[in-house]
Amino acid sequence: MAKVIRIRRHGGPAVMELVDVELPSPAPDEVRVRHTAIGVNFSDVNVRRGGFYPNYNPSFPLGIGNEAAGIVEGVGAEVVDFKAGDRVAYAGMRSQFYQDTGAYAEARNVPADRLVAVPPGVSDQQAAALLLKGCTASLIITDVYKPERDDIILIHTGAAGVGSILVQWSKHLGATVIGTVGSIQKVEIAKRFGCDHVILYREVDFVTEVKRIAPNGLTAVFDGVGKDTFLASLPLLRQLGRAVNYGNASGNVPPFNVMLLASKSLSVTRVGVTGHIQDTTSFRRVANRVFDLVQNGTITVNIDRTYPLAEASTAHADLEEGRFSGSVLLLP
Repeated sequence: MAKVIRIRRHGGPAVMELVDVELPSPAPDEVRVRHTAIGVNFSDVNVRRGGFYPNYNPSFPLGIGNEAAGIVEGVGAEVVDFKAGDRVAYAGMRSQFYQDTGAYAEARNVPADRLVAVPPGVSDQQAAALLLKGCTASLIITDVYKPERDDIILIHTGAAGVGSILVQWSKHLGATVIGTVGSIQKVEIAKRFGCDHVILYREVDFVTEVKRIAPNGLTAVFDGVGKDTFLASLPLLRQLGRAVNYGNASGNVPPFNVMLLASKSLSVTRVGVTGHIQDTTSFRRVANRVFDLVQNGTITVNIDRTYPLAEASTAHADLEEGRFSGSVLLLP
């Protein structure tokens, strides 16, 4: 038996229930993982709420969660990459992040090709807090827009999970970083991670502040907020600037006229990490790249809070209210 979080309908945090389930033996290609740390992401909130993903009609009861780390308890007959006692982590299955969810659990059977070994020097909690967010940051920085010296980049939610990784990685590559945060408590956190300038975007007009700091314009914007910030950020870019949206904390970016990009030949990208890590080789390559950045000190994992698995509803409520910075974990 294992305790898991399930929902029987879409709704607020209260729809999540802790129930006991009987886990079958691992299939030939599966690994039984006893979770030690479970990542909480906004994609989990989207699945719980419902209505966010097009043409998504799940069957209930439904598990929640895409990301966890733990210890291998057993393996299927065809598994050769892992053995009992190995430390492993995963971020998603073979499909989109609103499908095959169920990481909010004490234990789970996971396809072996969706696991990556957690190396020495990276804790289980770091792995669970970092993997999905780090893969998202990797997609942006290695494939979409690689910051360079003399770049000036605006990173919205510079103290948050993905945002704090983007800040640290961009600074490591030599860029000047302007970060926005939602509360005074997050200002020092963003500075500690490397922001050269920090803007309280709920208290001041971030557009005015960015123009003052970077009068010649930005080379790029990395935006995890969405509706409240993305379109307002576009005029801040200089010629050939790039705007990257990776999240929707305030809601989806509304439709806009592509001619808004014409005067400066701007580029806009909405990243989706699933395709970046969909096959086993790509996933393990990206995961190990991110783990290396932790091991060599380039990235510090910001774990703000941990909650018992049974308090998943509280974790979701706090996430939606923006009551913390950095990553949040459930501990079985």
